[in-house]
Amino acid sequence: MEAWGLTDPGKVRSQNQDFYELRELDDGSVLAVVCDGMGGARAGNVASRLAVEVFYQEIERVMDPRFSEKELLRMLKEATELANSAVYEQSLLSDEYVGMGTTLVAALIRSDKAYVVNVGDSRAYHLNREEIRMITEDHSVVEMMVKRGEITREQAKNHPVKNLITRAVGTEETVESDTFVQKLKPGDSILLCSDGLSNMMADQEILFEVVHGASRSSCCKRLLDIAENRGAPDNVTVVIVTV
Repeated sequence: MEAWGLTDPGKVRSQNQDFYELRELDDGSVLAVVCDGMGGARAGNVASRLAVEVFYQEIERVMDPRFSEKELLRMLKEATELANSAVYEQSLLSDEYVGMGTTLVAALIRSDKAYVVNVGDSRAYHLNREEIRMITEDHSVVEMMVKRGEITREQAKNHPVKNLITRAVGTEETVESDTFVQKLKPGDSILLCSDGLSNMMADQEILFEVVHGASRSSCCKRLLDIAENRGAPDNVTVVIVTV
């Protein structure tokens, strides 16, 4: 497997409240996580970094190569719950942290499968030479409106409340996460990103840059450059793992 990741504050914000981590585990699998923090001052930055750190620590503590699919998904959900508790408890310790939270999307990639967990609107995509498909489902107000038939998918991209999410890590005592399993073939990629990328690029544009662009090792930089050339009003983070 090959893996790359980059994050950037974008063109408007002075602080980067995104945080990501990308590591190879002892059994050779790859674990990637992206968090997009929210909260005033430095609170969003604290939330995203803390969530990533706690999530990784828990995975590394309990990971067993003998785990079944069901056990792996439960492990991801429990690690997310621990991250939620850590951020929530931290938010109670200082006035500047009140209400802070973060999205979380993570993928554990082992040979021919990716195990994914998400909370919020940071996304996981599956890409091959033919297509790009969003694995996760946004936990957002506009996604609910699309499901109810109130707006179209195209209208959702520029809706005034497109950045309002309905679930986040750390804003409440408990959190509900979604899990997914994606089968992989040689040459397939898993892409994780914050909404700073997905709001600036169409899915097919992302596919072209990852699959048909220049060297695979530079595709994260190309994606960030495109977002920045379009104004990048938010922090931008992208992680790509290719099997």
